[in-house]
Amino acid sequence: GDILDDYLRTDGVWILTRNKQFYKTNNEKECAEKCEAERNFTCRAFLFTRKKLECLTLAENAKMTVMFTSTDAVLYEKIIYLMQCKRGIGTDYRGTEAKTQRGIPCQKWAEKTPHKPNYTPEKYPNAGLEENYCRNPDADESGPWCYTTDPAMRFDYCAIPECEDQVTHTGEGECMQCNGEDYHGEVSRTESGLECQRWDAQEPHMHGFTQKHYPEKDLKMNYCRNPDGELRPWCFTTSPNKRWEYCNIPRCSTRPPVSGLDSQCLSGKGEDYRGRIAITESGDACQHWNTQFPHKHGWIPDRYPCKGLEENYCRNPDGEKKPWCYTTNSSIRWEYCTIPLCDRTEQGIAGMDNMPVQVPLPEECYRGKGQSYRGTMSVTASGKKCQAWNSMFPHRHIKTPDRFPDADLRDNYCRNPDGDSSPWCFTTDPNTIWEYCNLKRCDDHTQE
Repeated sequence: GDILDDYLRTDGVWILTRNKQFYKTNNEKECAEKCEAERNFTCRAFLFTRKKLECLTLAENAKMTVMFTSTDAVLYEKIIYLMQCKRGIGTDYRGTEAKTQRGIPCQKWAEKTPHKPNYTPEKYPNAGLEENYCRNPDADESGPWCYTTDPAMRFDYCAIPECEDQVTHTGEGECMQCNGEDYHGEVSRTESGLECQRWDAQEPHMHGFTQKHYPEKDLKMNYCRNPDGELRPWCFTTSPNKRWEYCNIPRCSTRPPVSGLDSQCLSGKGEDYRGRIAITESGDACQHWNTQFPHKHGWIPDRYPCKGLEENYCRNPDGEKKPWCYTTNSSIRWEYCTIPLCDRTEQGIAGMDNMPVQVPLPEECYRGKGQSYRGTMSVTASGKKCQAWNSMFPHRHIKTPDRFPDADLRDNYCRNPDGDSSPWCFTTDPNTIWEYCNLKRCDDHTQE
């Protein structure tokens, strides 16, 4: 897996820290490598600044120090140091519980009184024997423990809760197919052990994911769900410092049931198209989905097992107007493909609903600031594809259709919901949050 999978990312924050090291790196991955290799202290997190490309490895994380806003910074915290619950017997538990199950404070691992320890930080440098936190350096079957500060009791076990989402559920629905869009289980903790916020609550985090706006997404209680096409189920957390986080739901070992035949022609938006056309409208060959050259992208086949991202075939994994692909032409990032329409016999009567209605195309230019623009442009000025407004991938945002009901935030069309200088969109490039769109201002003499 990716080295960054072991970290929890929070955009736009900085944490106050005493123990840190500065490095010059080109990206977050290189910064994570510096954190892994840090020998001056235990690296629990790192800060990366996009503009200066500066990397700070940190001994503290947000649980141990103060957090404040800093627009250009991204904080990555090692998940293992955030977990307040144990997996299995808890040999990898690195939480901050420091009292026994009877409530007696733990003795520091580096101290010799009141008990002379067999397990010390020097002898077991990889066991996380810091301060007086509960640990399991000897893989004790009963879980994390510590030497106690009571001279009459040498050691005792600690009451560390089991990570709910790690329990193997045999119940129906406790594993997920694909990316968990249809997961209806009852896991309600995040991968770092935080409890989920109820979907019908707006505390501590305000959001637009309500049963009213997403009636078909089963947003019940505080169960992990995937209402917006994320990589896997997630939830808002009850921690004010962590807006949202993924949940650990195991993938089902059985293949998902096949929903109808995979289509070899275009019906609707072509999300079920599984044909072998691999050339764009203008004749460029498609880039293979499992390669990152010439265009880097996030549609990696392993991450989206049910989107049919095979070879370099045209596909529609993101609800675009029709199937598309990244091109092998380095100056054209992506383009739609020409897929033959299904005839009536294959589509049947149901397919009639999907037949495109002939409507006059709105003009592809904007007036004023473009707040009234209702065209279908979905490409930025530098040629990047727009992210759908109701999607949170690759960029999480608050410019959602339910928050801006009058702005016509449909599909991934360029719009101007917030009074910017011209229509814009979030991009599907993980490294570029948003850009203005490839639109011209209408000439004042043009007839409406």
